[in-house]
Amino acid sequence: MEDTTTRYYTENAPAFFTDTVLVAMDSLYTRFLPHIPPGGHILDAGCGSGRDSLAFLERGYRVTAFDASPSLAALAERHSGQPVKVLRLQDLEWSQTFDGIWACASLLHVPAAELPDVMGRLARALRTGGVLYASFKYGRGERECQGRRFTDLDQAGLQALLSQVTDLRELETWISEDLRPGRAAERWLNTLLAA
Repeated sequence: MEDTTTRYYTENAPAFFTDTVLVAMDSLYTRFLPHIPPGGHILDAGCGSGRDSLAFLERGYRVTAFDASPSLAALAERHSGQPVKVLRLQDLEWSQTFDGIWACASLLHVPAAELPDVMGRLARALRTGGVLYASFKYGRGERECQGRRFTDLDQAGLQALLSQVTDLRELETWISEDLRPGRAAERWLNTLLAA
């Protein structure tokens, strides 16, 4: 059954695509991609517009992408020029498949109680030594905003989560401003985790 967040993205897919597809993400790519071998395989987990999938493809990486919203998956497929699966993070079943996982602004929609299981699934999907990038809106607790649910994390929240996921170790965590125009006041918790 479709949850309210997936329904939001399905109903607002064209506007969300337009708002995010041109955002320059190079400052995040420069932290993540040095951990991925040339030509390595990246999972774009919750790919949204397909912006990052296309950027990784253009840099010579192999990319598998998915999104929970069928409407967004269709737009991302058109934008990236490759298939995009319709899949929820909670249903991942890959094992030792990816050199890197890019979970940019996607894990934040997973209920807090489900995050340890989802993080474990992501860890299993990584090859040994693979790296996961994840980002959350900076804060604490769960909330709903404009029809979407969010799990916000700060450093303490991330540490509490990682204490339940023994297959991932923290490489680097930092706080950044939102990269979208007019949103610089919003802060994000970013983390790189290794399997």
